[in-house]
Amino acid sequence: MTDDRYSRQALFSGIGADGQARIGQRRVLVVGAGALGSAALDMLARAGVGRIRFVDRDTVELSNLQRQCLYDEADALEGAPKAECARRRLAAVNRDVGLEPLALDLHAGNVRAVTEGVDLILDATDNFETRYLLNDASVAFGIPWIYAAVVGSYGMTFTILPGRTGCLRCVIPDLPPPGSSPTCDTAGVIAPAVAAVSAYAVAEALKILAGKEDALQPGIWHLDVWERSGYRMEVGSPDPGCPACARQEFPFLAGDGAGAALTLCGRNAVQVRPAPSRNGSEAPEALLPSLAARLRRLPEIRGSLRVTPHILQFETGDRRLVVFPDGRTIVHGGSDPAEARSLVARYIGA
Repeated sequence: MTDDRYSRQALFSGIGADGQARIGQRRVLVVGAGALGSAALDMLARAGVGRIRFVDRDTVELSNLQRQCLYDEADALEGAPKAECARRRLAAVNRDVGLEPLALDLHAGNVRAVTEGVDLILDATDNFETRYLLNDASVAFGIPWIYAAVVGSYGMTFTILPGRTGCLRCVIPDLPPPGSSPTCDTAGVIAPAVAAVSAYAVAEALKILAGKEDALQPGIWHLDVWERSGYRMEVGSPDPGCPACARQEFPFLAGDGAGAALTLCGRNAVQVRPAPSRNGSEAPEALLPSLAARLRRLPEIRGSLRVTPHILQFETGDRRLVVFPDGRTIVHGGSDPAEARSLVARYIGA
């Protein structure tokens, strides 16, 4: 059955039987299971990648369905974590592939553990903070990664091989300021652009996984599906002045990410990470049931409380709080980090 499943892919001269065998032995990390992540995960699972680890910090919403191909209306109504919904769908697509879903926020405190043992990182995020973290991790740990981005009808991909090609910080040394680039929430996005950019990124990924790195296309590829145009920007070898490649400076790997409040780009929501406990933290599997028991005693919360094995959510005023088993909380309905931290402290604790 396995040979027949991949027979057409192995017939392609760019991959071949040996390349297909290599693909089946590789491990890939996909960061983000939204638009680009959905399409990439689907293609990688169907291609027979041996093991796929994927990370996403968010839940499925109705507005996702226009472009995020792994989810359906039932997922949005449930408000389930994207990582869990993606796992269910991918397991039905290909039972041969090992799946490692992680419903968490990638940050400096966990990036080493999340990237450990993978052969390739595929970027499917929506913010520069995470991309610069991935770039530092890629160069520091020697893991190839593929940058991918899409907004409107336009997107780009950039394949980075540590020590052999330039990296993101060779091109843009410093993190761009917030609001300096358009986002899907300010400029919109169409599904054909998502499909095109993810196809370019996954094609590059398959070359690396199949051991066909000579076929990689260097530089940054830009394309616009509405204008039906594209071009390549040369990057070349690592810049001798690059803070990451040349000076081995990795500031985005510093810190542990604990207790931070992050305004989610264009989402009118704030994510609050849990602060470390001095008395030992509650086991993840026990947090949601114990929190639900406390919240049910509050009249203003009781009627809106919903609990699943993966999330707890409730409303207070015009704010909706979604709590994950690791204590991470997304506060919907506002963009003030101080207010979000105050609500988390009030209803959930430190």
